[in-house]
Amino acid sequence: MADTNNESTPAPVTAAERIANPQPHPSFDAFVATISALRAPDGCPWDREQTHGSIAHNMIEEAYEAVDAIDAGSTTHLREELGDVLLQVVLQSQIAADAGEFTIDDVCADVNAKMIRRHPHVFGDASASDASAVLGLWDQVKLAEKEAADASAQAAGEAREGLLDGVPTSFPALMQAQKISRKAVAAGFEWDSLDAVWAQVVEEIGELKDAYAAAPKGSKGKVSVTGELPEGTDPAATPEQLVAAAEMEFGDVLFSLVNVARKMGIDAEDALRATCNKFRRRWALMEQAAWDSGRNIEDLSTAEQEELWQQTKARE
Repeated sequence: MADTNNESTPAPVTAAERIANPQPHPSFDAFVATISALRAPDGCPWDREQTHGSIAHNMIEEAYEAVDAIDAGSTTHLREELGDVLLQVVLQSQIAADAGEFTIDDVCADVNAKMIRRHPHVFGDASASDASAVLGLWDQVKLAEKEAADASAQAAGEAREGLLDGVPTSFPALMQAQKISRKAVAAGFEWDSLDAVWAQVVEEIGELKDAYAAAPKGSKGKVSVTGELPEGTDPAATPEQLVAAAEMEFGDVLFSLVNVARKMGIDAEDALRATCNKFRRRWALMEQAAWDSGRNIEDLSTAEQEELWQQTKARE
């Protein structure tokens, strides 16, 4: 074990030096032992009862809280939330180990091998001059991994995994759209130019307008299966089908815009999150202004709210 107290020993600097001289992580080992103890026959009754499924939602919750800490710029909070994410990883791994499925060492070994394999520009002979080139290499390696997995499955007489099957359907829709779009592009399914994607957006907006015009609507023009059907509606189409068609066309518009963002080099998830944060910040200022005047924001007229909104924007 390396002497971590020897200040004269320089820390590894280059990638080759770092991978050749892995540093010890005694706190991680102690944490794994703690979780193992909690799952022991004489450990914690609650921890012993947990299954992969019973705590699955915790993984999502803790990950979102870590992202909130990152967005807030709080390293203290981030340190705590990353610990909670790590807890989910180690606990799920211990549940698997107790069932004879896999161990935390298997998890670490697998992801380490994957990271080395997917960074041939660091650990192999490939080259990448910038982050965009790295993403291209990453997608190429992942595609090669899938082809190898397909060949193995075919040899074993098993069903092949589709290109998009590796993208969880439980992902938030915007994140899922970005992932499946990138995978399709890696396979060569791509528009020739950004202008072509914009043309697709215009086409999808037209189809959305048509679908909305044909859908039944309730109060304030909102689509509703119990709403009134427009004149000339296809008699063979049910209200449910017409509403679903409008929803689908709206989704097509959003998906097209995700591809615009990808073509521009913009992360759609980050962009929308930034806009949500901006709206929340402005709304908080509007609320405070209303409170300062002795009123609540919901008691203001639409015109008064709009005036506050414009004042808030002008102060930014």
